[in-house]
Parts: sequence; C-alpha cells; structure tokens
Amino acid sequence: MNPATAWIIATAGAYLLGSIPVGLLLARSRGIDLRAVGSGNIGATNAMRALGKPLGILCFVLDVAKGAAPTALTDAVLISAPVTGADAWRWLAVAAAAIAGHMFPVWLRFRGGKGVATGLGALLGMWPVLTLPAIAAALLWFATLKLTRYVGVSSCAAAAAIPLLTLANLTLGDAGALPLWTGAMPRTPFLVATALLAAFVIIKHRGNLRRTMQGTEPRVGAGKPPSEKPVPDPQGP
Repeated sequence: MNPATAWIIATAGAYLLGSIPVGLLLARSRGIDLRAVGSGNIGATNAMRALGKPLGILCFVLDVAKGAAPTALTDAVLISAPVTGADAWRWLAVAAAAIAGHMFPVWLRFRGGKGVATGLGALLGMWPVLTLPAIAAALLWFATLKLTRYVGVSSCAAAAAIPLLTLANLTLGDAGALPLWTGAMPRTPFLVATALLAAFVIIKHRGNLRRTMQGTEPRVGAGKPPSEKPVPDPQGP
C-alpha cells in the first residue's frame, strides 16, 4: 500500500473510532438520553452522574481506548525509529483525528464531548514522547480533583501542564536521562500540538470555569440536585 494512502486511512479510521458516542450508547442501553441529563455532555463525567459509578468508569475507559488504539497502532505499523518531523506531524494528525471524532462526531451533528479522556488516550498511545507526560498529567488531574472536587478545573490544570511536561520529557530523553527513551525526537511538532490541545481543552471547559467562579458548578461527590431526573431516551433502550 502506498504510504500516503496508509496515513489517510489511519487518520480517517482514528476519526471514526473517536466518534463512537460511548456515553450516549451506554445511557441508551438504560433507556436514558444522556444529552438531556445534567450538563448534557456525552462524556464520562456526565455519564457517571446520570448512570452511576460503574458505567461512568466504563465510559471513561472506553473513551480513553478510542484515543489510545489508533495512535498506538499507527506507531506499530507506520512509524520506525528515528521518528522524522514529517512522521511526527502525521502521527499527531492521527491523534487529533481521534480527539476531533469525540468532540465533533458526524453522527451527532458534530456535537460531542470535551475530549479529555480521548485526548489522554491519544497521548498514552504515543510512546514514549507523550505517554510519560500524559501519565504525569493524569496524576495531576487526580490530585487537583482531590483538592477541589471540580472536574473542569482539574481537566484544565492537567491540560495546561501537558506542554510543559512534554518539554521536560523531550529534554530529559535527549539528554539520555530516561532509560526507556529510544532515539531523538523532533521537538516542534509535539510542543505545538500539545499547546493547541491544552488550548482546546480549556476553551471547551470555559462554561465549567465560569460556573466555578460563580459558585454554581457541581462538585464531584455532591450528588445530583433533587429536581434532576433522568430523561428517557426517545428512541428507547
């Protein structure tokens, strides 16, 4: 197969995989329209509020997998060391396609989730250049959530840290300080991409940040408001 064709297929496949509305489908299996409950978002946070912890965790895991699978598979099939600048940009395009699929799914008139879980998965699949920063950012997310109990604040903090963590990872890797690092990596593609990802995540959470400042954003563990009830899915279970 022509390499250009293979990259096009990988990018298109990543978008289609990312666009699978996992949260919406899980909610539909319980006869609930997730878009009409809570924040109306189809991601794991709203799924956990509407469907409970087990299904919320399952939604999170599957959303992460939607991002990790295409980037890891692309690495295994299409990329060989040393990674060139051109391959880095193509690899990042695959990651971006998976995230875009979750955020702008064609099946839902381009109204999807906020891309945090799928973005995390996409980064985890890009070994080792973005895998290690993604793990560190996930730990920061959990720590911030523990302190604030605000998902939006935690997501923005983790996203903002990603470019800095990536720079640190590249610097340490090039210096030979990381035993798992194999060969030099081009810096510009990964730093630009992670900065753009951070900006997108923060922009998508601007409503959450506004409500947090106004004191109306629900905290994790606070439960649903008494008046909030699951809305049946019009298409049935």
